[in-house]
Amino acid sequence: MLSKETPLYGRLAATIDRFMTIDLTGVGLIDHLRGALERRQQGPICMGAAEIIVNRVREKGGPVLIATGFPEGGGVPETDGPVGAALLARALFLGLGVESVIVVDEDWEAMMRQTCLGAGLAPMPFPVSGVIEPIAFLRPVYIRTVPKDAEGCRAVSDDLLERTRPSLMIAIERPGANANGLYHGLGGRPLDGMVGDLDYLFRTGKELGLPFIGIGDGGNELGMGVLAEDLPGFSPKAADCGIPGRGGVAAATAASHLVISNVSNWGATGIIAALAGLLENEVVFHEPELETRCIEQCVAGGGVDGMFMAPEPAVDGISAREWEGLVRSLRGSVLRALGHSVNWKGDRGDWRQVK
Repeated sequence: MLSKETPLYGRLAATIDRFMTIDLTGVGLIDHLRGALERRQQGPICMGAAEIIVNRVREKGGPVLIATGFPEGGGVPETDGPVGAALLARALFLGLGVESVIVVDEDWEAMMRQTCLGAGLAPMPFPVSGVIEPIAFLRPVYIRTVPKDAEGCRAVSDDLLERTRPSLMIAIERPGANANGLYHGLGGRPLDGMVGDLDYLFRTGKELGLPFIGIGDGGNELGMGVLAEDLPGFSPKAADCGIPGRGGVAAATAASHLVISNVSNWGATGIIAALAGLLENEVVFHEPELETRCIEQCVAGGGVDGMFMAPEPAVDGISAREWEGLVRSLRGSVLRALGHSVNWKGDRGDWRQVK
């Protein structure tokens, strides 16, 4: 495992975080988020998350709980979030041998299952016992669904914490309730009735001492409460969504450790890159072509691009082809830092790594 005391640790951590804060979408929000987070949270962003994950899993064992799913028009889930959740689950299994339980709303189970298949995982039925047991010769992942009504969602949440006993919790591109307990899109759109109340799950888990890593790109995602006081200074609808009595879009629940990125899936990739570096294991970081397949499978399962609002193979307006190139660049940087020679040959992605 890469020592925190080595110069390589600091260089690699800084490189990954710089990748996360490139304004890929051209929205201009990420610089403000990075500045606010630097005032609220010390140390590297993605490498800090990777350290929490590795230390906790090795100390406590137990599955990692990952919540995702953000509704667009008509309640259809967007591709940002599920893709990152699936690829993160893959990295956790290959790097640490730990299974993940991905939590989504009931009507998004088929989409999440298809996305996991795209990430090279084997979706398994959630056990009746609620206890996750190892399965030989597979890359298992479990999908646990929650109903959208508050009482039903809270019952499933309590059951997950009591019987499944996760080692830690991760929320990626999951709506976060504001101070009034209401959910919104970043532009102020109410999400009433579209999502279950997973703030309850993460607040309760945090009270029980479970580490909570949040991944977001706007300020209205679960975990972004770390920046709740800062967001009104640069996010137009943070304090007031524009509908009287509802409050703003800023999420109130704070993560134990927050990861911000220009696109939430990119934040998951940053954690994956950090895990690969920290564990000194390049297998943890997926090949760029797998990113494309995962996005395409998410769309095939019912996901839509959050910018086009259509079943396009894209994430926040960035095409799968472009994401493939971004992953290739970050992965190459990590492998070179670890002492590998990385050569690119041909259009189909013939990588050679020589120690």
